[in-house]
Amino acid sequence: MPDLYQERLVLFLAFPKVGLLDLTGAQTAFWSASHHMLKRGYPGYVLQTVSLKGGLVQTAEGLTIQTIALSEFKDHEIHTIIVPGSPYIEDVLKKSGELTDWLSSAASSVFRIAAVCTGAFLLAQAKLLHSKRAATHWAFCDLLATHFPSINIDRDAIFVQEGKVWSSAGVTAGIDLSLALIEEDCGRDVSMHVARELVVFLKRPGGQAQYSASLQSQVQSGSSFDDLHLWIIDNLDKNLSVDVLAKQMNMSPRNFSRVYKQEAGQTPAKVVESLRLEAARRLLEAHDFNIDQIANKCGFGDEERMRITFQRNLSVSPREYRKRFSI
Repeated sequence: MPDLYQERLVLFLAFPKVGLLDLTGAQTAFWSASHHMLKRGYPGYVLQTVSLKGGLVQTAEGLTIQTIALSEFKDHEIHTIIVPGSPYIEDVLKKSGELTDWLSSAASSVFRIAAVCTGAFLLAQAKLLHSKRAATHWAFCDLLATHFPSINIDRDAIFVQEGKVWSSAGVTAGIDLSLALIEEDCGRDVSMHVARELVVFLKRPGGQAQYSASLQSQVQSGSSFDDLHLWIIDNLDKNLSVDVLAKQMNMSPRNFSRVYKQEAGQTPAKVVESLRLEAARRLLEAHDFNIDQIANKCGFGDEERMRITFQRNLSVSPREYRKRFSI
């Protein structure tokens, strides 16, 4: 059971060229949790934005933020350190020696340390990810592997936990990570309250792919089938056979199947299933429709077919999925 009476000091680490949303997304989630805890009569969090020397720090976006020097906390019990990333992480790494030395030293005494996006590079530089599994923004996975080949990079994960060290994918995944940390500290009720307050549509588990099914289909196929994917999303409850999709594209079924597989890297049936699955997950998470209603709305036809699809793709039933992730 979480200790709701424990006051927790959380340090958000800033440095020149830090990503603003990497920093403030996580801060806002913890602020919301703390506000909710205080209203319920519990201590909540003490949140501080820190840097090596303190004072003003300029973000990658050109805004300046006020910070407190790390030295001010040398005698404090630090519960969590949040390390944001930067779109200029290679430049940051060149000047990060003193910062990563501090991280390496501090990590031994803190309860946990977490990286958002390319903040994983700083944890790696501090030797905190050596031979560990980790996540980072999908566009920086190859670069992370080049610089730190011992890391087992999970290229799909939203966030990863390895003992006291956590890491997350790009930018807004820092909010998903923060929700998981808040749930560990304060319980599911508080983390779901934060999700509602921030209007986070999906409370995504760590193992969920960084791309949604709809975004993945766009990235893979380019512009040729983007309009078709939008049409599919609007017509999930209809017959979406190859013949129907081919007619929508004014192509013969045979030619459509061949060209689609070449461009999208998947069969039309697989993409339709993925889009239906994603839509069903969203309805299970955010609405109180019964399972049969969701199965019909998403084109599965009945609960049993939807259950089979969930088990095959997620190894969980729709009912169990709702229990775990409904807001």
